[in-house]
Amino acid sequence: MTDRHFALYRSPPAAMAGLAVKGIGRHRVSRAIVGRKLPDFAVVLVEDGQGWLETKAAGRQAVVAPSLFWLFPGRTHSYGPDDAGWSERWALFTGAMTRDFTRMRLIAEQAPVVAVSDLGGMQHLFDRLHAELSLDTALAHAEAAATLHGLVARAARQAAGASAGETGPDFQLVIEALRARAIEPLDLEAFAAQFAMSPATLRRKFAQHTGLSPKAFQLRIRLDLAKQLLVAGDSPVESVAAAVGIQDAFYFSRLFRDRESCSPSEFRRRHKRG
Repeated sequence: MTDRHFALYRSPPAAMAGLAVKGIGRHRVSRAIVGRKLPDFAVVLVEDGQGWLETKAAGRQAVVAPSLFWLFPGRTHSYGPDDAGWSERWALFTGAMTRDFTRMRLIAEQAPVVAVSDLGGMQHLFDRLHAELSLDTALAHAEAAATLHGLVARAARQAAGASAGETGPDFQLVIEALRARAIEPLDLEAFAAQFAMSPATLRRKFAQHTGLSPKAFQLRIRLDLAKQLLVAGDSPVESVAAAVGIQDAFYFSRLFRDRESCSPSEFRRRHKRG
């Protein structure tokens, strides 16, 4: 990309309600933005320089390039570089999928600043967004949404990697330990103690790495196993529930319907082979 400074705004098609990119830009910044609110989500990539970001949810945080930070719609924020200025790229985005990003903690108000370990990769994604929005076709808008989704995932992966580096041993071992005993009753305090953690620390790290609490993760594993059992055999629903560690068949059926939008029996009819 040859342009050093630009701003491009688009009104995406109404059909792009799931995720839509509404603007992209690149600037050299020398002055702070103070007390602003945006109607959409934004991501700001700081390519060089350093400064600060201040929000109500996270307080005042240092921003040191290369890094990026997330801005949330309707939230007052202030940010800016030190006296030397910084170079930034930004993108505006919106859509129902942003709720999944926040629920899964791929982006978090309490931790908006992400250290970037792969600046070239991030710059490439911003270049793609610019190229796609420049075309302004339905296909290009769909491609821009996919690129933005990839940018969110890449940033979340780097944030999780930085967190793992700060916390010592690979947290994947903890995740796999809970996966292996998912059908057993969970004593969270005892489980956390096995890994020299408090329950609060375990919950926080589980949310960082999986987007779920330990109990929500356990329930997801149980219900995924239940789906396999339902499709693979003809055991009564009560037996399937017990096999995944849920003794109350009515409670199991309610949980299953809430997750799959159908009953266990309906799921079996839809997916059973032969």
